[in-house]
Amino acid sequence: MAFSKEKRRAKIKKRIRKDITGTQSRPRLAVFRSNKEIYAQIVDDVQGKTLVAASSRDKDVTATDSNKLDKAALVGKALAEKALKAGIDTISFDRGGYLYHGRVKSLAEGAREGGLKF
Repeated sequence: MAFSKEKRRAKIKKRIRKDITGTQSRPRLAVFRSNKEIYAQIVDDVQGKTLVAASSRDKDVTATDSNKLDKAALVGKALAEKALKAGIDTISFDRGGYLYHGRVKSLAEGAREGGLKF
């Protein structure tokens, strides 16, 4: 039985979210990757609120003329900056069913460089 990409990702995402939840002390960094852009947000699942968000469509990231991999790293750094200003330094990483490879890995490394711990 062959799964489509969407079904495969949904299955992996469900398996990940079973273990990873965002709390007030350790919120969840959720990643969404489309073909052109990448989005990341830090979520408190207990209250059901997005605390901080960043994407490759933000003005500071769009202004740079670079490839998608570099933009993902910039999104990670921008998210880390915003999170530190909001008083968040420790998070749990939710890759959203994507492989920890390429743009998702680049975003995570950018967030680590920015000062987030996970």
